[in-house]
Amino acid sequence: MKCFIGLGNPGTQYANTRHNIGFMAVDHFAKKWNFSSYQKKCKGLLAEGNVNGQKVYLLKPLTYMNLSGESLRALMDFYKIDLADVIVLYDDMDTNYGNIRLRYKGSAGGHNGIKSIIQHTGTQEFNRMRIGISRPLPGKEIVDYVLSPFSKEEFKTMDPILDKLSDAMEFVLTNDFERTMAKFNT
Repeated sequence: MKCFIGLGNPGTQYANTRHNIGFMAVDHFAKKWNFSSYQKKCKGLLAEGNVNGQKVYLLKPLTYMNLSGESLRALMDFYKIDLADVIVLYDDMDTNYGNIRLRYKGSAGGHNGIKSIIQHTGTQEFNRMRIGISRPLPGKEIVDYVLSPFSKEEFKTMDPILDKLSDAMEFVLTNDFERTMAKFNT
């Protein structure tokens, strides 16, 4: 069993923003594998599915980004999921747009969603798929940038990025995380 938690903010005003690429990634995977509809559970939206014979949970916290750890902790406690079976997908300004970086430990790097997960799990050692959104141009506020929608040009290239993430998500279900990192880090 694995759980993919896509980080983002609930509500239509955030739907296509850079900060919500984690939500977009799990939604893309859910569509590809015909997951059940999302249900409100564990302070989030939870979908269950089966991928190549393995049970998979997809979680989108409804706690807003800064409290994402609350939703993950609720899921882990209710379903008795080990943190080793959790993979967090989230936006990363230190990775160029379109690239993904997988890591199995590290600091929050200023990302409030990751800070919350570290706080609620008590460790910096958990599997992550960081999705590159690049840094804003000089003079643009970071908060405004991450809460702004992707540009039309970026949207044109979104499907191949989400496809690659889905491939990495599928691959990690039958391979260890280190092998997945070696294959998918760009």
